Amino acid sequence: MPKKRKLPDDLLMIAAPEHDANMLYATRFPAPDAFVFLRLHKRKIVLVSDLELGRARDQAEVHRVVSVMRLQKALKKAGVKRPTLSHIVAAVCRKARVKRLTVPSNFPYGMALALRRKGLRLFPKADPFFEDRVVKEPEELRAIEQSQRHTEEAVERAIHVIRRSKIRGNRLYYDGEVVTSESIRRVINVSLMENECVASDTIVACGKDGCDPHCTGSGPFKPNQTIIMDVFPRSTRTRYFADMTRTVVKGRATEAQKCLYAAVLQGQHYAFERIKDGADGKKIHAGIVKLFDSMGYKTGPKNGKMVGFFHGTGHGVGLDIHESPSIGIRGTKLATGHVVTVEPGLYYPGIGGVRLEDMVLVGEKGCRNLTKAPKFLEVP
Repeated sequence: MPKKRKLPDDLLMIAAPEHDANMLYATRFPAPDAFVFLRLHKRKIVLVSDLELGRARDQAEVHRVVSVMRLQKALKKAGVKRPTLSHIVAAVCRKARVKRLTVPSNFPYGMALALRRKGLRLFPKADPFFEDRVVKEPEELRAIEQSQRHTEEAVERAIHVIRRSKIRGNRLYYDGEVVTSESIRRVINVSLMENECVASDTIVACGKDGCDPHCTGSGPFKPNQTIIMDVFPRSTRTRYFADMTRTVVKGRATEAQKCLYAAVLQGQHYAFERIKDGADGKKIHAGIVKLFDSMGYKTGPKNGKMVGFFHGTGHGVGLDIHESPSIGIRGTKLATGHVVTVEPGLYYPGIGGVRLEDMVLVGEKGCRNLTKAPKFLEVP
């Protein structure tokens, strides 16, 4: 087997922290537009426009903040007629006597070609680009837990509306209005905004909609059907995500729904008992699939749709809603300090969909559940 090539210690990223968690992690500067980050000889440097210069100097957790405009003027004086960003990056690296740089795997291709023409060698690295990002520091954990508390409050408000709604025929009514996926999603999202969190694609799916795990749901709620609420907001203050799913039935659950719920709850506890430092996410996921099979909940296509458990058991949560590590068919090893979701689900049209999701902190000998929201199926 060929020897694995060691990547350069010097790093380069060009991205907008608002959309790139690695850039936000490296600089802690939540800018909406892309700028340059370099780590040269273990010193962090950012190159920003004059528009962001003052804010970057106040907020960015780096060793040096440099004006792109000033560097452009210096290059013009040196004889470069139209200095581009690639000229600037190459000049900074040349001054630092750096020729080899590690870049993220999603590094802009056009920029990579321009920099290579200027003598720089770039080596792409897949995520996690920063290994330390996967292990959460105490401050990061506090941010995640705070986002989680706001998530729980939002779901609690939604369940309050569902609980106080009245069943009339085949509809639910609250304050004289029909209860819909859209109205409950509004309750959740408004609650989150009041707590400085923003959620996109919040899932509030009733009945057959809930049998498609990524269907956000639409239309009126019906009594005695499963309602899946999957909420994954980001704090606008700390930029850290949370993630939680609850499934309820307004009215009376059928025996089939109760059995489905009990199976998913058992699958969650199976994972809780096995998540710890060194555990294999792939094996944990396979164990839950096997457990569901033994209960008669087979996974596979039926009448043109997938039924059973056909998504991963969990994923990392932090500055991204989906990040390393993974608990699934391509699961990875878990380590102390990882924050992961545990979200098994079962989906059978005619019965409904059930998913339960908590976030846990991986420890040396087990895991700690970061989610405090109760679990119950029926909402009378």
